[in-house]
Amino acid sequence: MSHFEGDLRSPGSARLAIVASRWNARITDALVTGARQSLASNGISEDAVDVIRVPGAWEIPLVAARLAAAHQHAAIITLGCVIRGDTRHYEHVADRCAEGLMRVQLDFGVPVLNGVLAVERAEDAEARAGGSHGNKGEEAALAALEMINLLEQLP
Repeated sequence: MSHFEGDLRSPGSARLAIVASRWNARITDALVTGARQSLASNGISEDAVDVIRVPGAWEIPLVAARLAAAHQHAAIITLGCVIRGDTRHYEHVADRCAEGLMRVQLDFGVPVLNGVLAVERAEDAEARAGGSHGNKGEEAALAALEMINLLEQLP
């Protein structure tokens, strides 16, 4: 019986992309910083990471698809923050963003890590952007490295 599992080894000369929303900038900037620091501490050169900023979470899947179609990145880390408001807009944006990211991942065979926070309150986002719940940008970056490594092992 074979066992396959990724690890956090540096993927050599592979490029990674971070697609991040500018909406809720205080939160998303912290997520981007966490992702970049995580990649750097795992041996990824700053020159091997492309950061693309988009207006909001709604725009992330389109840019992720364009990057995946170009086949220049071993993984795409997506970061954003959608905070529930008084309308159903929250569900539309958060759910469709997640669905779009999954579609990109499956259509192009490139790991697309979903670090787009969907939270009830700003305090919940702060807790996940370097607060008491860690930094989800950092976690998405680590998952990207693991998935790159895992996919290299699979037939």
